[in-house]
Amino acid sequence: QVRLVELGGGLVEPGGSLKLSCVASENIFNFNEMGWYRQAPGKERELVATINVGGNERWGDSLKGRFTISRDGAKKTVNLHMNSLRPEDTAVYYCNARILYRKYWGQGTQVTVSS
Repeated sequence: QVRLVELGGGLVEPGGSLKLSCVASENIFNFNEMGWYRQAPGKERELVATINVGGNERWGDSLKGRFTISRDGAKKTVNLHMNSLRPEDTAVYYCNARILYRKYWGQGTQVTVSS
């Protein structure tokens, strides 16, 4: 059973930075793709960023440049580094991993950007 655990959410002021980590229960290179989605109140879940086994990245609209995605195979971790945070980045952030057409989700971690 694949398990994904998100770490690092919390409250941050506008303009601040935050790092989210997703720790997988198995070798992250077993997944075709791994990354992050988010869901704000009253909105649909949307893509933030993913990275595939070959290192190619996919990004949600307008997020690349403020956010970066990285991975550490030894730690079975994919990280999301978020800079210049805005109130509209407030959401529950979910880790996602995909093997072919099967998707796995973490429980989510709340990120709140507010002064």
